[in-house]
Amino acid sequence: MSAQAVPKLRTRKPTGVVPWPKVLIEGEEKAGKSYVAAEFTGCDQTGQAYWLELGEDTADEYAGVPGADYEIVEHNGSYRDILGQLEAVHAEAKRAAAAKEPPVVLVIDSVSLLWRMLVNWTNDRARRSNQGQRKLRQDPDAEIKPTMNLWNDATERWDKVMYLVRTMPGIVLLLARGKEISALDENGDPIPKTKDWRVQGHKSLAYDATVWVRMRRDEPTQIVGARSLNFQVPREGKPMTVPADFSLEKLVFGLMGCSIHNQPKATPELTGDLAQAWLPKVDDAAKDGVEELKKLWRTVEGDESLSREEVRVVRAAIERKATELRKPEQLSDPTSDVARLRAAAQQDENAERPDEPAQGDEFSAA
Repeated sequence: MSAQAVPKLRTRKPTGVVPWPKVLIEGEEKAGKSYVAAEFTGCDQTGQAYWLELGEDTADEYAGVPGADYEIVEHNGSYRDILGQLEAVHAEAKRAAAAKEPPVVLVIDSVSLLWRMLVNWTNDRARRSNQGQRKLRQDPDAEIKPTMNLWNDATERWDKVMYLVRTMPGIVLLLARGKEISALDENGDPIPKTKDWRVQGHKSLAYDATVWVRMRRDEPTQIVGARSLNFQVPREGKPMTVPADFSLEKLVFGLMGCSIHNQPKATPELTGDLAQAWLPKVDDAAKDGVEELKKLWRTVEGDESLSREEVRVVRAAIERKATELRKPEQLSDPTSDVARLRAAAQQDENAERPDEPAQGDEFSAA
């Protein structure tokens, strides 16, 4: 038996270039978070800016901020469409970086309402579940607590957005709501004369950001934390107060040391296997018909970078698309939400006691 070949080690020397930051800007209402974000979009050291408005209503008006220059990203309010538009901005940022153009800027206003949308979705799913429906029939005002698997689904959707944010080869401004609250002890009881601060969003939000900025109406802007070698924020005590003439341009291109003359190296996107990158190609080929799928089939076979298992995964996707094109009546996926709804409706029609839920009524709102 021949010994397995050892992969060749690939290394390089670090460049020392500062990567484009992901800036969390949180704080009280009317503190100026959207204003400083709009102001930054007109920075002459950045490229095209995009404004993704999620639940707020400032994007159109704040185009009037002196120097502001951005395009509003349109979406229909659904998670799927929001994620799709983020993927489109991500792709444009990759193109600009590959062309050595100034960095794309993305403003998300606000990630607090993105998380609130996912929380509401989770609570609605819990209320629609069989267990939730039973409790509500007994008490319409009953508290329905979502189970861990439902929270895991919400976290997975949040993580998909944050993965696009973290891997975007450009500058991202994450606007969030923050407020002062009463501090609680280990039992959840308020601690007299003690205040705490809460940022509205998923608990991992601070980890996803490169630098964390806090804005309050009656106090100077503060930097709570930063992942930077150019300036340090004390780990203990109060956040670092910045001068009155603070701006995001001074933070990014001054304090943090970013420069359009030293483009950071793009971090490769993580993927479970190489087949994943081929699946969009399958969708594109299907738009041009079965003949294009046949060509892609042969191309996959000739790609020596793919393992045999990965080739099988891609070919299975091609076969699925070819079947859909030839037999449209077979497009229905038996595991889809529509199919589940139809099955549930059929069970309701056949049930002897329609006042009781049929098995399988519960479905996942994807």
